Parts: sequence; C-alpha cells; structure tokens
Amino acid sequence: MTNILILSIQNRKTGAVKIQEILTSSDCIIKTRLGFHDDSTENVSLDIGIVILVVFGRKESIKKLIVKLNSVDGVKSKFVEI
Repeated sequence: MTNILILSIQNRKTGAVKIQEILTSSDCIIKTRLGFHDDSTENVSLDIGIVILVVFGRKESIKKLIVKLNSVDGVKSKFVEI
C-alpha cells in the first residue's frame, strides 16, 4: 500500500517557512516530496502551491504530521491510500 499526502497551500509566501520546518521535523516518514507553485498567471499574483508527499511508517506518525500541517493558515491536506 502507498500512502500519499496532498497539500494545497493558499498563502505560500507567508506559510513556506512554517511548512518547511514541519516537513523537516518529519523527514523520517517522508519518502518522496514534490512541490509546485505558481506566482502569477496573466498578471495576477496567485501565491498558491501544491505539495505531494509519499509517506510511510506508523499511521499515528502520519496523523500527527497531518494535524501539524493543517494548523498552518491556508493549508489543507488530503490523505490517500493506494
């Protein structure tokens, strides 16, 4: 089974430092990390981002990571088991 955590970040510029701290503190359960961001489209500043994480380990550790990430303003996450 593969565990995927998808993050939608609405305030990327203001939340990036906190998100990075959380991900670094949980690096022992993160197998893969892929991030996308878009600063502007057609002269409109978006300040949004998407992060896709492949995570492994105990469900308890994954749930703690989700709670920490969701505590950051503008972050929403979705956990998927495939």
